[in-house]
Amino acid sequence: MSVLPLVFTSGWASGINAYAVVLLLGIFGATGLTDDVPASLQRTDVLIVAAVLFLCEAVADKVPYLDSIWDTAHTVIRPVSGAVIGALLAGQSGSLSDIAAGAIGGSTALASHFVKAGTRMAINTSPEPFTNVAMSIAEDLGVAGIITFAMFNPQAAAVIAAVLLAIGLALLIFLWTRIRRFLRRRAQRREEKRLASEARARTTAPPP
Repeated sequence: MSVLPLVFTSGWASGINAYAVVLLLGIFGATGLTDDVPASLQRTDVLIVAAVLFLCEAVADKVPYLDSIWDTAHTVIRPVSGAVIGALLAGQSGSLSDIAAGAIGGSTALASHFVKAGTRMAINTSPEPFTNVAMSIAEDLGVAGIITFAMFNPQAAAVIAAVLLAIGLALLIFLWTRIRRFLRRRAQRREEKRLASEARARTTAPPP
């Protein structure tokens, strides 16, 4: 059976929470739920590191503005994770070349990462923190649900992931105005902090 649907689904999920994908796939493989997970993802040290990083993301992802900083730091990590997971899954099944699987997993993860990061920027234009928490929980449950479903019905899970990705991209385009406003405000705050710091430095500097 082709591993392409699982590669696509894991790529989409990696763009949202790569650590959860590694942790879930590793657990499913270690418990014998599936034979499609490579042994490298089932290692105890990999599972422990993935669990710790997942807990870190679970906290950071629910704090306004910190979630956007976290997303920025993971602009490379999530696509690379999606590519590596895709290549490993392909190598395990032998039904898809590692390079093709890496390209599919990485590009899908990059697209879903941009959707996640852009949506969070739009959400952060609102002062209340509850939307961040609700969105984070929904994302975590969505990743867990679709990866679990992919273990039993990878084709259907890939269709759902594709639909969610299309909806997310359309939403991102719709929210782009709010995102640009958010970026301008953040740049303005950085500039104000810089000017304030320079002003303090001038007032505290000893006279010539």
